[in-house]
Amino acid sequence: MTNQEMQQVVRTVASTQSEMTEMILPNDTNPLGNLLGGRLMHFIDLTGAMAAYRLARTPVVTAAMDHIDFIHPVRLGDLVTLKASVNRAFTSSIEVGVKVWAENMRTGSVAHVSSAYIVFVAIDEHGRVQKVPQLKPETPDEVRRYEDALRRREHRERESNRRKEAKQASAAQAGR
Repeated sequence: MTNQEMQQVVRTVASTQSEMTEMILPNDTNPLGNLLGGRLMHFIDLTGAMAAYRLARTPVVTAAMDHIDFIHPVRLGDLVTLKASVNRAFTSSIEVGVKVWAENMRTGSVAHVSSAYIVFVAIDEHGRVQKVPQLKPETPDEVRRYEDALRRREHRERESNRRKEAKQASAAQAGR
């Protein structure tokens, strides 16, 4: 499919949803028996990538983990369920939201333990950036997340520009 044809394709948020469940084993935990944060980030990245892939139908690479909250510890033996869906598709980048719940295997209690926003970029088999299909939000919650994703993107762009300017100012000052 050409880039122009890809831009005309419209997918729904529901068609991008991805879910993964993992049991937390000793190799996943620290000496206190809690899930390692980096391991949870790995699970989040995988689940998010699956949602982004369902939109793009081409390989995607992680460009940014915009935000992550660690709300509650996850313990050895818990089941962790991650749910992801695309919040918004831009030209070649895709913002995905991921929510994570932990289920205590003994009690059956379930707690929301983490949330994250990840940005992926679609690429072809040669690593060249690819355009992605449009996303059509259908429910009020999907519309809210769609609009919020634009605000986060604008914030990321402002922050990137601020860092570039600070780096240039620092380099100019060092060159005096």
